[in-house]
Amino acid sequence: MNHDDTRQGYDTVAESYAARFRDELAAKPLDCALLASIIEQTAPDAPVADLGCGPGHIAAWLSEKGLKSVGIDLSAAMVSTGRREHPNVEFREGDLLELPAADGEFGSAIAFYSIIHLAPSELPRAFAEVRRTLRPEGLFLVAFHVGTHVRHLDEWWGHKVNIDFQFFEPAHIADLLEAAGFKVEMRMDRVHHPDEVETRRAYLLARRRA
Repeated sequence: MNHDDTRQGYDTVAESYAARFRDELAAKPLDCALLASIIEQTAPDAPVADLGCGPGHIAAWLSEKGLKSVGIDLSAAMVSTGRREHPNVEFREGDLLELPAADGEFGSAIAFYSIIHLAPSELPRAFAEVRRTLRPEGLFLVAFHVGTHVRHLDEWWGHKVNIDFQFFEPAHIADLLEAAGFKVEMRMDRVHHPDEVETRRAYLLARRRA
């Protein structure tokens, strides 16, 4: 995957993305329930990381529920939009392959549809980085599109982009998480909502081994 193309693409659509997804959790009770399970199992003094946070609407939701949240995104424009719209959230610009965070900084982490911009060969490094930044027994909730193919966009909401979306099989992601030092505790998949792109979506909840 070309990270520069991904960064530039999200920089281009940042404002449109924020407008379209600002209130998406209101129509996604299942996502909210999974995020609530993260809240219940994260120590009050431990920040939660939203990896590939986009404009920060999920990080803001977590913050509103009482957790300190840190949004990390590759796109400078997404980070700028997030800081403007959600001043209660800390934002950092950074890559999943080299997270701008200290060892053991986070009590938990989520990555909703951000690993889809990594090549399969990059996943072990990304998961090792997530493990590094989590406290022992910290939780990691990851969501992605199910499949083995790559979907390409050269136009997105009227903007020219050059972005690839890599789909993954849940069993493969689970194996990689286990190899990276996690214990997978939950696997789930669902169909798309009526207003979503027509894909199957998978969720895995994994716990960092001590």
